[in-house]
Amino acid sequence: MNEIIVGIDFSKGALNALKYASVLAKGFGYGITMLWVDKPHNPSSIYLDGENHRQSVHSRLDDLIAEYKPILGAGNIQYKIRTGKVYEEISIHAKLNNSKLVVIGTHGISGFEELWIGSNANRVVSIAPCPTFTLRQDYEIPKTIKKIILPIDNTNDTVLKVPFAKTIAKAFNAEIVLMRLYTTNVSILKKKVDTLADAVQKELEAEKIKVSNVEKLVVNLTSDLLSVIDKTGADLLVIMTEQQNMSANIMLGESAQQVVNNSPVPVISIHPDDKP
Repeated sequence: MNEIIVGIDFSKGALNALKYASVLAKGFGYGITMLWVDKPHNPSSIYLDGENHRQSVHSRLDDLIAEYKPILGAGNIQYKIRTGKVYEEISIHAKLNNSKLVVIGTHGISGFEELWIGSNANRVVSIAPCPTFTLRQDYEIPKTIKKIILPIDNTNDTVLKVPFAKTIAKAFNAEIVLMRLYTTNVSILKKKVDTLADAVQKELEAEKIKVSNVEKLVVNLTSDLLSVIDKTGADLLVIMTEQQNMSANIMLGESAQQVVNNSPVPVISIHPDDKP
């Protein structure tokens, strides 16, 4: 089946991610694989060690399958258990199974918390071989996706997000808000943003996708994005991301990490070589 991976550690954040993944799965017609990672020598306090520990994990995963089977349909939700580092095992499983999406909560415990501290903050997003949705544990899951923020800057890579935004918009009949990001008032640089955004708008309208526009002179990228999310009532943000040792533009590297950690709505992070 076409697969969405959900990182599961039974925390509030992970369970909220599973709930959001169920919305995505229904919209795209995908299945869900819950991935639980048993870290070697994990001193977990919520389970007994050894065999009882694993039995408890299996039992809770079976309970989640029973809960979501009526929503997703029989055979459309399963689980896998792997051992190792959480972010590495998510990436390995996604690569081996040609997974379409990864969904993770950004405030998990018992296995995910360290992913969102310091230099490890964007490891899952950076190394996953497919687009990754991240969302807060307190995000109230909607029944559908209605409005998508699609930032457009003056770099050539900025349009690589467009096929993904289109796919989501079509699956959920959502509106796309083109956020025209200007880093300067210099007219020639603003013109490049407008040229790219105009071409994207024309492409979206040709496919009967509703489009609106917001202009923003960037002062602080994270704050500017959050203000537009609040102003427009958007419920999804699409950004580009990349591993930190690669060349970065306005939406890559540390900026992307800050956005992921601070966005009040889910963020889908796209790598330049991801396939829509």
